[in-house]
Amino acid sequence: MSASTHAELPGGAPESAPRPAVSPGSPGSPGSSGGPRAAGGRIGALLAGPAGRTLGLVIALALLCAIGALTAGDRFTTFDNMMTILRLASVIGVVSVGMTFVITGGGIDLSVGAIVALSSVWATTAATQSTAADLHWSVMVSTALLVGVGCGLVNGLLIAYGRMAPFIATLAMLAAARGLAEIISDKRTQVVTQTGLVDFFGGEVLGVPVLVIIFALTAAAGWVLLNRTTFGRRTLAVGGNPEAARLAGIDVRRHTAVLYVLLGLACGIAAVMLLARTTAGTSTHGNLYELDAIAAVVIGGTLLSGGRGTILGTVFGVLIFTTLTNVFTLNNLDTSTQAVAKGAIIVAAVLLQQRVAARSGP
Repeated sequence: MSASTHAELPGGAPESAPRPAVSPGSPGSPGSSGGPRAAGGRIGALLAGPAGRTLGLVIALALLCAIGALTAGDRFTTFDNMMTILRLASVIGVVSVGMTFVITGGGIDLSVGAIVALSSVWATTAATQSTAADLHWSVMVSTALLVGVGCGLVNGLLIAYGRMAPFIATLAMLAAARGLAEIISDKRTQVVTQTGLVDFFGGEVLGVPVLVIIFALTAAAGWVLLNRTTFGRRTLAVGGNPEAARLAGIDVRRHTAVLYVLLGLACGIAAVMLLARTTAGTSTHGNLYELDAIAAVVIGGTLLSGGRGTILGTVFGVLIFTTLTNVFTLNNLDTSTQAVAKGAIIVAAVLLQQRVAARSGP
């Protein structure tokens, strides 16, 4: 060892003396010269980060598309089928964007499907559609949004100020909202009579369905809100450590309530999109949406424990599940097989999250 190397050691210690701990790839570490171990560490850190997770989702989606092309042939690769996938992904995609905020903030919501159903039913009652006929079909849109926001507000108040566990509060809302939807509709399908709503939301712009455009705009707005605003930073703080967030001056209870209101708004938007796609409001709308939304969020890389969220990952999660369903449908596989596949994917995603968290922890 040269004299200059000895000079760098504390107290001029000989070469055999213990060296101060250095992280791989840092200055003075064995891997700082670009050795294999340093390169491996950098690659591992990259794959464990946001870019690596997104790359994994892109690869998974590409593999699904390749499988669809091989097994279903031209039926899968047509432009119309691609638009069908995006159209189906749009409704649950909007709900999943809202769910990303709630889960990132350390919560959970099991009532989103029931809220979508209640919003669609309330917006298509005879009274609402009669008012819309006298004024404008936007009355139906406003009704759906207000019902969604109202349900989200109830959830938020019960959880944030009533100190109820999110699981219990939203489970109660699931039962209540679904039951109220059945009472209002008398368990019947309510047909949308205002063709203006269907024509507007069911139309296309330059060949792209309006529903897909709404999903894209919602995802873009969600990305900006989560990654480029104080609200997003506070959401991450509340989900990561609520007590530390409170000591930092964040009103944790109010912020938590707002997150559920935001998700309620997303459910209202999804209800309007369903009205345009199905031309009817019914108490069966949104069945199992809560599971699909949570699955898409988890697959996308948002931590179920809160503190980390990704809108882009959620979008890919939605597309992966929708593409998987499309491939199964084109190959005449039953819904039971689809459910088993979805369950396996969710378990694999959570196990992978835990492994990555353990490796990146102290």
